[in-house]
Amino acid sequence: MKRFALIKEIFILTMATIIIGAAVFFFLMPSHATVSSIAGLSIVLTNFVPLPVSMITMILNVFLLIIGFITCGPEFGYKTVYTSILLPVVIGVFERAFPDFKSFTGDATLDVLCYIFFVSIGIAILFNRNASSGGLDIVAKILNKYLRIDLGKAMSAAGLCVAASSILVYDSKTLLLSILGTYFNGVILDHFIFDQKLKRRVCIVSPFEKDIREFILNELHSGASIYKAIGAYRMQEHDEIITIVDKNEFQKLMAFIDKVDPQAFVTVYKVSEMQYRSKSMPERIFGEL
Repeated sequence: MKRFALIKEIFILTMATIIIGAAVFFFLMPSHATVSSIAGLSIVLTNFVPLPVSMITMILNVFLLIIGFITCGPEFGYKTVYTSILLPVVIGVFERAFPDFKSFTGDATLDVLCYIFFVSIGIAILFNRNASSGGLDIVAKILNKYLRIDLGKAMSAAGLCVAASSILVYDSKTLLLSILGTYFNGVILDHFIFDQKLKRRVCIVSPFEKDIREFILNELHSGASIYKAIGAYRMQEHDEIITIVDKNEFQKLMAFIDKVDPQAFVTVYKVSEMQYRSKSMPERIFGEL
């Protein structure tokens, strides 16, 4: 099982990196924009340094990888080493396979839009696997970890300086495309990430409290808290179950509630971030040091 999990993890990281590499080569490079990426900065630097985009990207990634290892931990570091080495290789393969490639769309604005969409998918996959493609992703991860900034906003903040560098080589239209593309890349990245990580806090009041509680514990294998609630109309005391579940668990829970008590009082809140003790660790007993 561990070997299968490792192979699966490597496959997912590889496919996400290929998506990012394809987005850079087929859409970002033809547009000449520098949207939220070290690859974008590399495109600008090729006008001053006699090296291909893939080689400059590799050099910049090595420097940022060292920072990533120190600040974000070994798991993030090892995965990012793999993807950071693979990304320039993917771009290099595309450079050799399509040496005279110009543009799919023939329009810089459309190229930037396509790049934003595809690269956001790839980066979101990596972030959700506690990895990154290197470069500015590492900077965004550091801002997210230590300053609690949303990953999309952190990418936008880190990318604005890179986007501004396009004015050194290209015209004002490219500069504006780079800045706007950087902003929308952060917005779309947050959308993809939150869709994967968004959880729901479900509050349930029902006379079938025991059945619902056992379903949460034994079928969903999730936790729950029981609160005493007093109804304002009759001043009667009730037990309120509160649990936090992901999208699939929420669907199963609501289907069960509709089955056992269609008249249950249920409120649902969106939860974007949680800090908790992992289930794999020994149970924490309150009152003990």
